[in-house]
Amino acid sequence: MNFENLSVTHEGAVAVVTLNRPQRRNALSLELMLELIRCLDEAGRNREIRAIILAAAGKVFCSGHDLAEMTGGDINEYRRIFDVCSELMTKIQAIAQPVIAEVQGIATAAGCQLVATCDLAVAAEEAAFATPGVKIGLFCTTPMVALTRAIGRKRALEMLLTGEMVDARTAADWGLINRVVPAAELPAATRKLAAKVAAASSLVVAIGKQAFYTQIDLDQPKAYAYAKEVMSMNALAADAQEGIGAFLGKRAPCWSGK
Repeated sequence: MNFENLSVTHEGAVAVVTLNRPQRRNALSLELMLELIRCLDEAGRNREIRAIILAAAGKVFCSGHDLAEMTGGDINEYRRIFDVCSELMTKIQAIAQPVIAEVQGIATAAGCQLVATCDLAVAAEEAAFATPGVKIGLFCTTPMVALTRAIGRKRALEMLLTGEMVDARTAADWGLINRVVPAAELPAATRKLAAKVAAASSLVVAIGKQAFYTQIDLDQPKAYAYAKEVMSMNALAADAQEGIGAFLGKRAPCWSGK
């Protein structure tokens, strides 16, 4: 895969996708978003990849949309940008593999949305998060969708209405990210988390990820009705029978991905 705005490496069963526009603070230009959608789509179809780390080059994780593309346009041009952004966020949660954000610096606006959308996130102590659109007259309405689902109404509205930065420790307390580590330990901590994910059956992880996002917005009776069917079908899988048998036999499982 050749990209202008991304770099992709493979570390065993883990793909590391790096936003590579440090000179533009890794802003989500239309071109970058389209490349990232294509990259995730191709990675999602690769059964050898068990987890994906989304990292960034330079000091800033992602500053949000490229504001150079947000001036002088018409409504159809702006709709195109937000359509592609929504497609990107949907793609992250739709592919089989868990996507882990590795946040080394600030993540603002659509960059904060990107972190909130990822399945898991690990951040350096220096990282910070904000949805500052209100300060420039463009409310962070699309970032609001992911942010609200990650941290709840009151905290999301505080970020959205004030535009103020939230430090990494607070972001972890609020549930925007999973954990905070010293900057020097960030790559190792992210890879340790990815390795834990990659150690499970790829089939079972894919089933679980899809089921999570399907049930999360259902009311409880519908969520249970859906979940019990998924779990019943999961029980028929070869990997489920292998895993149960391995547990009962006190041995390590051997996954087939079936």
